[in-house]
Amino acid sequence: MTRPLKIALAVLGLAVALLAVLVLLEMRAPALPAVPADTPAAPSAQVARGAYLAQAGNCMACHTARGGQPYAGGHGVATPFGTVFASNLTPDPATGLGHWSAEAFRRALHEGRSRDGRLLYPAFPYDHTTRLSDADTDALYAFLRSLPPVAQATPPHTLRFPYSTQAALAVWRLLFFDAGRFEPDPQRSAAWNRGAYVATVAHCAACHTTRNAWGGPATVWGGNRMPDGRWWAPSLRDPREAGVQHWSEDQIVALLQGGQTADASVLGPMAEVVFHGTQYLHGDDLAALAGFLRTLPTDSRPAPPFEPADPAQRALGERLYGQQCAACHGDAGQGAAGAYPALAGNRVVQMDSPVNTLQAILSGGFAPATARHPQPYGMPPFRTLLGDGEVAAVASFIRQSWGNQAAAVAPLDVQRVR
Repeated sequence: MTRPLKIALAVLGLAVALLAVLVLLEMRAPALPAVPADTPAAPSAQVARGAYLAQAGNCMACHTARGGQPYAGGHGVATPFGTVFASNLTPDPATGLGHWSAEAFRRALHEGRSRDGRLLYPAFPYDHTTRLSDADTDALYAFLRSLPPVAQATPPHTLRFPYSTQAALAVWRLLFFDAGRFEPDPQRSAAWNRGAYVATVAHCAACHTTRNAWGGPATVWGGNRMPDGRWWAPSLRDPREAGVQHWSEDQIVALLQGGQTADASVLGPMAEVVFHGTQYLHGDDLAALAGFLRTLPTDSRPAPPFEPADPAQRALGERLYGQQCAACHGDAGQGAAGAYPALAGNRVVQMDSPVNTLQAILSGGFAPATARHPQPYGMPPFRTLLGDGEVAAVASFIRQSWGNQAAAVAPLDVQRVR
């Protein structure tokens, strides 16, 4: 063995040993003592603040199984690595937070560790909740302790090896997690900093951030496919997707509060965010959030080269559009103000990813019912009426008509979404 090779192997061995030490240190944390389940109730103002924060963060959406009790857990969050099941947040002593202290809860949100010291999976967005203030963390704890206890054990996660191990999770945290509180930017206004903090509470960037192959953040606010692969969370940096830098503050507030404007509406997971969360934000928080979103850096990617759809596919799509879509969306894709969105010039229709367009065709388009729009118009699903080739043809037609210029869609694209 040559001397350079020996040196290289020695350096590699030291690096592996150092990594092993770092992983072991990351995995080590003491269990925190239990507290009596019947601790005194928190002040009503603190509980109310916690309820507001939980609603702003839409905590109930993940921590409530379909048809289950609110905050009792059991909802499965599909990820590329397997399914993570949300925990029971009610104060049940055996299966929930009944024996958790405020310190243990604070450690979970700020450090991503359970009461027994185990590392938590970042499907629980502790890379965002770490920035909450101690006062707000304690308010959330007070609110959750005020809920009626529900005895419901959390199902075990079904993650593939090695993602199911604490060691793999420790490596992920070493690479991608930095604990720390929100620090106001002294170069920005108080309103901007308030908006940035509201975005942290709502953990908007959890979905609207480009992820790498290991689920780590690559481009914050850059957009990404949702973990289950069924929807695309568009980029908030790109005006071609969902960037609102050119919108007025009133337009952004109208969308986040009402779920739709004269030019846009929310669908899919974002409709749930508005329905459960942002429509209830206080006016000053909404205005601050809107102002913050308008200042996000613009990173507009050039559109890919445009290639017209196959003439036969376009002809089929045009015929199906006339039969199934034109009555609402118009012969020229102009839509109907206040009822049906225009497809001509529609950003969702023209995004590089056709996922959201395909989901709207397959699953229907349903804006959330809000105080501003209590009875929004909806679009029926065509999942059982149209085959993959027909859905691809309709999507290709609307993506390449009335001035729209986006890539054609293949039947295989539809199959992957269906």
